[in-house]
Amino acid sequence: MMDLDLSPKLPKNVYGGNGGSYLAWNPSDLPMLKAGNIGAGKLALEKHGFALPGYSDSAKVAYVLQGCGTAGVVLPEKEEKVIAIKKGDAMAIPFGTVTWWFNKEDTDLVVLFLGETSKAHKAGEFTDFFLTGSNGVFSGFSTEFLCRATDLGENDVKALVGNQKGSGIVKLDPAFQMPEPKKEHREGMALNCLEAPLDVDIPNGGRVVVLNTKNLPLVGEVGLGADLVRLDGSAMCSPGFSCDSALQVTYIVRGSGRAQVVGVDGKRVLEVTVKAGSLFIVPRFFVVSKIADPDGMEWFSIISTPNPIFTNLAGKTSVWKALSPQVLQAAFSVAPEAEKLFSSRRNSDAVFFPPPN
Repeated sequence: MMDLDLSPKLPKNVYGGNGGSYLAWNPSDLPMLKAGNIGAGKLALEKHGFALPGYSDSAKVAYVLQGCGTAGVVLPEKEEKVIAIKKGDAMAIPFGTVTWWFNKEDTDLVVLFLGETSKAHKAGEFTDFFLTGSNGVFSGFSTEFLCRATDLGENDVKALVGNQKGSGIVKLDPAFQMPEPKKEHREGMALNCLEAPLDVDIPNGGRVVVLNTKNLPLVGEVGLGADLVRLDGSAMCSPGFSCDSALQVTYIVRGSGRAQVVGVDGKRVLEVTVKAGSLFIVPRFFVVSKIADPDGMEWFSIISTPNPIFTNLAGKTSVWKALSPQVLQAAFSVAPEAEKLFSSRRNSDAVFFPPPN
């Protein structure tokens, strides 16, 4: 793992048509995906674009990056839920869940998918199975099998399976009426990270909303936690690490900034400018810190545990503040005066530091 390329990467187009496209990050470009058993993809639907019903071999967290639209969700052995979604919404999608996505607005609907691939066909990749379309699962069965399964005649079965020539994503006629979302269906299925109560709020520093089993119970079934972090201009995110062996998979939603990652033997393994649209992964126990550019930076991350625990290495609640002065003097090999100077500084919150005056 020490020699893996940790630099941020952009996704590549996988499939699509006149209704939109699906892009994904490939393990050959971002080796940490395979090493960490993480998959990442992005759906972009144009106006009247419809992502056909299907399921994946991986549990995922979905985050709406742009636009608004409709999501259909069928949990195993449950009824369909039709949910209105918009920018900032996060959803947990457990194994075996069938979903569809639709956009009737002028603005493209863009949805990010991050998930865990330990049970997937390919490590570091999502494999999607569509129920309909030219590559749908029904197209692989013989007419005999389908007639018996559907209790339909041969001609009806051929029309049912063969009429949809598209694959994955299609564009619907503007006059076609899709089901309307139901307000009650949204409860427990989606959380808007831009409107949710803040878990951290530091003036001139930044804000965090954490997804966990309390505010979005389905993340427990998915086995992933997530957070949305908004860092103000020139502010710093404290150096820290996940102390429960969790990977951090980060997508830069907006803005840009600098990131440094330090690994084994105190070696800096990554120093890079991160920009909107890129994805990068921090290995287990490695320490990461970010400083936003003047316009600020926003990112959405998943953590490979539903209720992550982090240790910060700066700020008033950091591990340094917990250690006794004598231990710090011995550990840093400094005089008491230097230790007192160190321990008296940086008494602000342990998550974000506003820019220097």
